[in-house]
Amino acid sequence: MKHIIILGDGMADHPIAALGGQTLLQHAHTPYMDKLAAMGRTGLLATVPAGFHPGSEVANLSVLGYDLSTVYEGRGVLEAASIGVALQPGEMAMRCNLVCIEGDLLKNHSAGHISTEEADTLIRFLQAELGDERVRFYTGVQYRHLLVVKGGNKQINCTPPHDVPLHPFRPLLIKSESDADAASDANALTAAETADLLNRLILRSQELLKEHPVNLRRMAQGKDPANSIWPWSPGYRPRMTPLSERFPQIERGTVISAVDLIRGIGRYAGLRSIEVEGATGLYDTNYENKVAAALEALRTDDFVYLHIEASDEAGHEGDIALKQRTIEDLDARVVRPIYEAVSQWNQPVAIAVLPDHPTPCELRTHTAEPIPFLIWYPGIEADSVTSYDEVSTRNGSYGLMTGDRFIHEFMNH
Repeated sequence: MKHIIILGDGMADHPIAALGGQTLLQHAHTPYMDKLAAMGRTGLLATVPAGFHPGSEVANLSVLGYDLSTVYEGRGVLEAASIGVALQPGEMAMRCNLVCIEGDLLKNHSAGHISTEEADTLIRFLQAELGDERVRFYTGVQYRHLLVVKGGNKQINCTPPHDVPLHPFRPLLIKSESDADAASDANALTAAETADLLNRLILRSQELLKEHPVNLRRMAQGKDPANSIWPWSPGYRPRMTPLSERFPQIERGTVISAVDLIRGIGRYAGLRSIEVEGATGLYDTNYENKVAAALEALRTDDFVYLHIEASDEAGHEGDIALKQRTIEDLDARVVRPIYEAVSQWNQPVAIAVLPDHPTPCELRTHTAEPIPFLIWYPGIEADSVTSYDEVSTRNGSYGLMTGDRFIHEFMNH
């Protein structure tokens, strides 16, 4: 049996008063997710272990059944793998957002969803102005980039920028987690030295980017400028066992995503990554191309991890109508065509649908509550749940799963 996970990033939500107390999954028109829930089995999955921040890197690693206490090294190292940056011993990688600062406030985490082309110009400029033997900037996708610090100390306290829209940024600058740490060798920095270096880079980037032609042009067009960097989620190269070693039935697998983070997880998990034309990570992503790529991969591969980012970004924007649209698009333009195609194949295919974490519109950031999931494959014995949402799946026959139970349950069929 082949397997595909369809992951709608941030799709889960809280009850919304304007929707009569329903969540968006309850309110949205999702006939195919409901159909699979009614024909399959459902439950809840805790994707954020105690003590971990509810980031997408944590939640997606959990969905794949990795032990976070063993493999977690932050988001930056995963994105480094995605863009082909081979970290050397002693190098610390960090996600480096381009953000918009307005006055004293961190206005948004995405610089108004800057394009990759504009961002590449800015990141190359920052590398020329601020890069040196210790510090290197690398272009990623849209507002998501990479900062590598040779000898950096990861014992620092960083705030994810998507958690703090419209908050004053200065109190959120990076802090050391230890006042009395020592560097491990002559080329390494202490935590305090690392925090000081990164904060200098943040403030200096604001001076450099303020009058950059890319930002002057964006402001003239009524768009938010990308007028600051925001480094966060530090770590070193992780040690992850490929999925093929954990599940012998996966001789070949694929990850499909518009997001460097997810592609990086896939690379460390031993999955090949497929670049899809028109995949943006937003509501305007090319769903049809992603589905075509997923189905083509399923014909040759044993496992596909299809990640759709759009609902998460809508949740960060706090846009209820847009998030509902992204959920309905996932149902109609992803789940429906995949189910209709594979249900006609001679070789059976198991389908799982789930988010990684909630991104409630009211909060505009991630939360750690368990998420709803469904599993369907030909011949599965259905449970009593007839719709797919956060409330109905509480009664699912799988109950509440933790750790690697979900991936083992899914892959063992």
